Amino acid sequence: MPVEVTFNAFVAPLATTAAVHFGDVAGPSSGAKPPANIDAAVHAIEMLSLLNEKTKGNLTEDEKSFLVNVLLELRMRLVEVRKATATSG
Repeated sequence: MPVEVTFNAFVAPLATTAAVHFGDVAGPSSGAKPPANIDAAVHAIEMLSLLNEKTKGNLTEDEKSFLVNVLLELRMRLVEVRKATATSG
């Protein structure tokens, strides 16, 4: 039986991609966290932001809330990473 693909299940891997690019998620083979790639993380956030814009008025409240919260968390993480980079560089 095929697994049902939900909107939230679609969004989650995109958010995980951003986390990987922030260097927050260890690689499955090495177990080590990769160095941050801020440009790639920003790109993933921009894709989610575009998805948010293009789906306005077409999401359930749960889907909308999930996407908005994911974007908020990722944007806050971006600010943290940029601050850390500015103070260490």
